[in-house]
Order: sequence, then structure tokens, then C-alpha cells
Amino acid sequence: MASSSAHHPFAATAAPPPTPSFDSNLSSASTSSDFLSNLLHRLPPTLSLSHRSSPLSSSSTATATPPVVSLSDPTPSLLSASTEHGFFHLTHHPIPSDLPLSAESTALSLFALPHHQKQLLFPTNWPLGHEIDDDGDGESFCLDSSFPAESTGELNFDCLREFTTEMEKLGLKVLEELASAVGFDNPARNELCSLLWISDGAGKPGRVYPYAVGLHYQIRCRKQTLLMDSGRVTVSGLADSVLVTLGDIAQVWSNGRVKKVRGRPFPSSCNEKPNCQCITMSLLITLPGESTVCPLLRNLIDDEDNDDNGEGEKRLFNSFSLEDYAWRVYHQPLLLKDPLLRYCA
Repeated sequence: MASSSAHHPFAATAAPPPTPSFDSNLSSASTSSDFLSNLLHRLPPTLSLSHRSSPLSSSSTATATPPVVSLSDPTPSLLSASTEHGFFHLTHHPIPSDLPLSAESTALSLFALPHHQKQLLFPTNWPLGHEIDDDGDGESFCLDSSFPAESTGELNFDCLREFTTEMEKLGLKVLEELASAVGFDNPARNELCSLLWISDGAGKPGRVYPYAVGLHYQIRCRKQTLLMDSGRVTVSGLADSVLVTLGDIAQVWSNGRVKKVRGRPFPSSCNEKPNCQCITMSLLITLPGESTVCPLLRNLIDDEDNDDNGEGEKRLFNSFSLEDYAWRVYHQPLLLKDPLLRYCA
């Protein structure tokens, strides 16, 4: 909501209409194609559309070792990690190791609350709030700065709020360094917002929401699974580092220069202790829902433009509404084709 953006650095976004209209700058498509797209958009995500052939539908999973980038000297390793991988381990960051542990303890307590109390403390204001997966086999919390300001009963949210604040500061710093290294304009702070996504369960990608930079503090040395355009990738963990992933918004901003991770990393397995509950906490740097997403590189040219000097870079993406795009990727099966393809120039 626009009004909340002025008061909270983590701005809540109102739910778009169930059948959103799409930006007029999108490349033209046939009437039948639009009809099929709208039809697919209305289908419940539980239908078996994810069984279509797709690079991501393969059962095989590749393995990769994330490059390591030090925040004390991010260039040029940040550039190569972003353009060649789309993810990396960030070390020498300012987040103390005891803060994520305290935040995790509070997050675990959230899942133990009675269902009615979860709904009361975290009402749904898409994408914010508490949600149970369609299959009933998992749940998640999406929080911004408006989550309970006061402690409730035995729950103290101070450490979780502090963790969110510190991760946001780190995410903004990473974004600044990324923009400088890749060469796109760094958005102003008031044009951004942050979401803390807490999910339970191993081997579950969870809901997808667009983001520019995702930060995932690695409390333990645990393998994570990433969904890339080429398929699933399992990456090794590095305790007390931050696994940074670049999302679809970053790929558009960079005009396709950086690779992206679809959605958030999720644990390949959780077997540290018998019957332990496995959760993930991801801080996403994204945009308010009313924003327009477009490439931020200078000297971009369109196909119809004349470039007599031979300078400039071809525009790969058209501008589009984040609200419409976010609604689409949130409700469609993750294994379908790259949702950014419909916005290619």
C-alpha cells in the first residue's frame, strides 16, 4: 500500500486483483495467446501443470561450489560471481553469529503457536502474513517491519526484528556493490522494501516472490538446493557466511548480465538431530508492489533505434508491473518455463 510505504521501510504491498491486467509496454501477443495465458493464470496451482517438460522438471540435480566474496574487498570477485553463477558465499560481514541463533529460536516458536494465534498475530495481507501450503505439508511467515511491535506472552520479537534490520543493511550494501560492479543504476533507498520469509521443511522450494537480492544466513554448514534456469543445483554450505542469491529483478535491472536464482534456496536435507524442525530465514530486497520493473543500464537501445555510433546495448526486457508479475509467479507452479520470457523485448 502506498500509504504504508511512507511510514515503514519494509513496505506492505496490497494484493492485486485476482485477474490483473498487464503492462501496455509488453510486447504484443496474439489474442489466443493472451486467452491461454489468462486461463492458465486462473488455474489453481495444485493442478499437474508442473509435469510439463522443462529443464527444471528433471530429477537430476547438479552440484556446485559457490564462489566466496569478501565484503571487505568485493570487487572483482563479486562481478564474476554474479555474471557466471548468480549466487555466492559472502564473508567478512558485520552480523554477529549469536544474533541469527536467537532469531532462529524465535522463528521456531512461531511455528509452535496455535493456528488461531498465528492468524491473529500475522493476518494475511498478501504476500505478508502466515500461510499454509496448498498440500498442507508446510507453512511459512512473510514479515515486514509491521510484524508485532510488542512482545506477546512468552514471545519476544526483539532479536528477530534486530536480525531483520541487520540483514537489510547488509542486503542494501550488497546491492550497492552489485550495481557498481555490473554497471546499472542503484535504486534509491525509498524505492526499495524488504521481506523476511520464514519457511519450514527440507526439500520444499516454497512460494516464489520477485526480489533483487536474497540473503540467507548460514548458521550451520548445510547443503542448499537452488533452482536455476538450467535446473536444480545443490551447493555446499559455509557456516557463519551469508548465501547471497540474485533474483529476477536483478536480472532485469542488469539487462540480463547477471544470472538469477528462481525463488529462495531451500535445505537439501535436515538431519542434524532426530525429529528436529528445519526452517529457513531469507531476507529479500525487493520493490513495493506498485513499482515498475525495467532495465537500469544506461545507453540501452531498442531494435527500432538507429545507433549510428555503434554504441549502446540492446534492450532485453520490456518494462512491466511488479504487482502483476509477483501475483503470477507466486501462484504458478515453480517448475514451469521462465516467467520472465513473456517480458523479453
